[in-house]
Amino acid sequence: MSAPTGQQGGTVAVGYGGSGAAQLAVRWAAEYAAAAGLDLLVIHAWVWPVFTKNLGPVKGVAGSGLRHSAEAVLAEGIELARGAAREAAAGAPPGAERAVTGQQPERPGPAVDGVMEAGLPAPVLRDASRDARLLVVGSRGLGAVLGQVAGSVCIDLAGSAPCPVMIIRRPRRRAHPVVVGVDASPRSPATVAEAIRLAKVLGAPLHLVHVDPLRGGAREEHGRHALLHGQELLERAIDEARGMAPGLEVAGALREGHAARELLDAADDADVLVLGTHNPAAGAGNTVSAVLHKARCNVLVTR
Repeated sequence: MSAPTGQQGGTVAVGYGGSGAAQLAVRWAAEYAAAAGLDLLVIHAWVWPVFTKNLGPVKGVAGSGLRHSAEAVLAEGIELARGAAREAAAGAPPGAERAVTGQQPERPGPAVDGVMEAGLPAPVLRDASRDARLLVVGSRGLGAVLGQVAGSVCIDLAGSAPCPVMIIRRPRRRAHPVVVGVDASPRSPATVAEAIRLAKVLGAPLHLVHVDPLRGGAREEHGRHALLHGQELLERAIDEARGMAPGLEVAGALREGHAARELLDAADDADVLVLGTHNPAAGAGNTVSAVLHKARCNVLVTR
């Protein structure tokens, strides 16, 4: 991965609760932060104070207590992030073993910090990422206590986080495209711009997809202020994307039918599917919610 011009500076925030899905999210976030020139903040939502006041150590049992356990989870996440960031900054793939002798000095990786806040995952992550460029979360297993509601947490954050949210379902798929949905909404150009930034960092081609539910039907708009539709809308978006990112491989596809279903099918071989929320004040929206429930690739929801 490589950092695009203007991307340096800022923070990638990542939620960590100790699960396998959270570990995957931390590794992805660390690699992204190293490539984009961003610092990394590991966030642990400490849920137990919501349910009990008995947080201290058990008398006579060293290292016990719910607070100590939460601190250990955060420390684990920070250490995992630092290790993954060092590997990424040195050019090694995530998880690769490095020789102890005979290696060149590693390039400095991103600064890694951590924060633990009491509360439920969505509000804690939302508050802690208020100054972040990107919030990264696992698609499930945000913690042993609330793992079963992780899907609803992702949907909550997709509709309410102060920055774009990346939901991680699997490791990077190098050379696979970043797919972005485009439409006639005023927010679509900003969604494409976010997808371009992501594709540059990941070193991936960009694939624009427009789903036209009206294809073949009558359209009532006329004149120079009419909204673009179908192939014309897609070609305009492709031209604008190529103008914004000379040298980036950009392609497009026109589909017809149900938006979520067609976007999921188009992203079947993708590394990341990028979607925008039409009205951030109204939550994630039906299409984003449907995609988050069924996507097999990583999903970026822009704000």
